[in-house]
Amino acid sequence: MASVSYSEELTCSVCLTIFTDPVNLPCGHSFCRQCISEVLATQQHCPMCGTAVALEAASLPTSLVLKSLAEKAKAKPDEGKRLTAELAALCPEHEEKLKLFCITDQQLVCIICRDGEEHEGHQFKPVKEAAASLRKQLGMFEQCTADDIHAVESLADTQKDEMFKTRERSQQLLTRISKQFEEMHLFLKRRENEIKSELKHKEEDNVEKMRETFQATAVALSESRELKEKVSSVLKITESERFLKSWTEGKEKGALEHLFRPRVNELQVVDSSLSLGPYESHLQFFMWKEMLQVIQPRAELLTLKSDSQDVVVSDDGRSLFCRPKMHQAVETDFGRQNMYCPFTFEDPSGFSFGGAGFYSPNPSGAQATVDLQSASSVSEFGAGQHYWEIEVGSRSYWELGVIHNLLKYDGVKYASCGPNVTTELEFRNRPRKIGVYFNCSSKELSFYDADTMTHIHSVSAVFVTTPVSAQINIKHKQPDHSPVTVCWY
Repeated sequence: MASVSYSEELTCSVCLTIFTDPVNLPCGHSFCRQCISEVLATQQHCPMCGTAVALEAASLPTSLVLKSLAEKAKAKPDEGKRLTAELAALCPEHEEKLKLFCITDQQLVCIICRDGEEHEGHQFKPVKEAAASLRKQLGMFEQCTADDIHAVESLADTQKDEMFKTRERSQQLLTRISKQFEEMHLFLKRRENEIKSELKHKEEDNVEKMRETFQATAVALSESRELKEKVSSVLKITESERFLKSWTEGKEKGALEHLFRPRVNELQVVDSSLSLGPYESHLQFFMWKEMLQVIQPRAELLTLKSDSQDVVVSDDGRSLFCRPKMHQAVETDFGRQNMYCPFTFEDPSGFSFGGAGFYSPNPSGAQATVDLQSASSVSEFGAGQHYWEIEVGSRSYWELGVIHNLLKYDGVKYASCGPNVTTELEFRNRPRKIGVYFNCSSKELSFYDADTMTHIHSVSAVFVTTPVSAQINIKHKQPDHSPVTVCWY
């Protein structure tokens, strides 16, 4: 396209060659001086646009810019020839009409080009046929592009709707969060006022008792000082009769001992007994425990069940631990034998099993290979969002989550296990309590360190079909002193 534009600028439209002494008419069109002189001799208007021209060609100034470019073009005859041929729709090499279109090179060619070595073995079509074929193809592409534009516009509209829904959902969540925090603030504020009020009442009761004691002390002190002054004045009387009369007058028998009794023995300081009990040292903990009773929703109160004969579920359905093996074969010097032994097994949750069974001594102390035992929650989750917590303690192997999507600890490392995918995880600390969150609609499954509420890992459990139960897998060990327990609040 650049070469065509270049040829149009440097080619005279009268002689169809590169300019010689180019001049510009008032209308802006350019011609060779000689060419436009011949034209103006027969007609007084521009041959390109028909604008009237009153000047003679001899009086027109030379266009220095076009002259310079034309001279450079003439310095390269082949280029000038090519430009002229392009303008005349001729082959720049053979000056023949471009009647064919080379499909292989995607360019217009002449008959001689077709038979040349450069286009040997190429496919050709007549120009009109090639143009019709390309026009049809471009028409189809235009329709495909239009369809694609419509599809992209539809996607853009859908994305716009999703953006609106996201903002709307975010606003709803912000409102819900504000409301829930406001409820907690109101609860804490109410309890703060109640505890402060209780403290104030205790303060007033204690101060009232202290005030009564203080008043009694003040009365006793005043009486003692009055008595002291009176005694001092009586002792100043030197005459015996007057002295005795002054002291004994108006006093009952035995009053002397009563008057001079130690008043301090009758009084006792009331010590400060002001106390709020555990609210002094464990206020936040007690508030947290109280809030658990009003917080909604709370963690799921799951109860467990298991079809395995090798595990035991506690009576309240919260704890899961291994049942002691009753019978094992022992290989001795005399062949494979069974050894009988009475036993009593007691687990930390208070369960005990007594009886007699067979055991296998293990002199090396090596733990035998253990098998995987499963349990699930009695209740199922079919809709909504659910959260529960499992205390794993110091157990050396456990798997928690929902079916086919579990968080696993094997005693060495942690991993997220999904269908045909296992992702190893890194932990700074070893969690003793695991929180599990499952959203039935989005299939989001997340795990938390329930002691610190630190996020551990999240997966999209897309292959889980609802309703679904909570899943717990443990490996058999004996004795089992560390059951897996569902946390209830």
